[in-house]
Amino acid sequence: MAEQPSLFAPDPDAVQSKPPGTQFERMKILITVKAAPNPSATYGETVCVAGLRLDLDRPGWVRLYPINYRELDGDSRFRKYDVVNLYAKPSANDPRVESWRPRIDSFVVEKHLDGWSKRMPYIGDYIEESMCGLIADVKERPPARSLAAVRPAEILALDIEPHPGWTRAEQDKIDQYVRQLDLYDTAPRTALEAPRFKAWYRYRCRSRGCNTHRQGIFDWELVALQRSVRDRGDAATVAAIREKFWDLMCAPDRDTIFYVGNQQAHPQSFIVLGVVYPPKTAGRRPTGR
Repeated sequence: MAEQPSLFAPDPDAVQSKPPGTQFERMKILITVKAAPNPSATYGETVCVAGLRLDLDRPGWVRLYPINYRELDGDSRFRKYDVVNLYAKPSANDPRVESWRPRIDSFVVEKHLDGWSKRMPYIGDYIEESMCGLIADVKERPPARSLAAVRPAEILALDIEPHPGWTRAEQDKIDQYVRQLDLYDTAPRTALEAPRFKAWYRYRCRSRGCNTHRQGIFDWELVALQRSVRDRGDAATVAAIREKFWDLMCAPDRDTIFYVGNQQAHPQSFIVLGVVYPPKTAGRRPTGR
């Protein structure tokens, strides 16, 4: 039984690709990433969700976008590390091979993986050591892999700075959404608030000669944490961010791994979409990648 998750391991010689056409297909996904919400004129806010596909005939990373998370309800509202069944089709507007467009009304939560000991057997086969290698691949071949889990060699710092607020283009999208009136709206639409702070990790990967990476944190948890302490002052909010994203997630006794993904408009720019931080004694599996 303990060996079953290895069935979902990637084939190191396989090149991932999207099937031709725009047909919906059923898939089972372990949700590992919920990115921070972005302004949208159509939905108010959209969320990028990513995870590992558990279908034996097509294992690998999957990106699901767009998702208007606030409008998901009932059994369709899911958490990180839920196993969900859904229908999705290849994203016609996104050349990245992992990108799919989900049918929002098809999400069904099958189960939740509670605790690192249940999650790591699925994640372990996908952990890599070289962020430099991922960037080099994209430079040579732009449609190269755009999602990964990277174990840093050394985490140098957590940088925290005030959020500058939405750009004019982002604010215009929010204003347009709020002004719209949908047939099914029962209350005024609310605007997406910008978080008070942004954060970046600085680290070295295990590539020889790595000159360090500084990547912005676009994790839903960073925004949710700030909302949960919105009544505190700036100094206390910064302390809460540092306590979770540095003292806990990057503690010496944690096997810290970053979920990373690139941006469609800037494929060589990778960001941190989430953090894996099990105790070093719980479920760490060697990788040769």
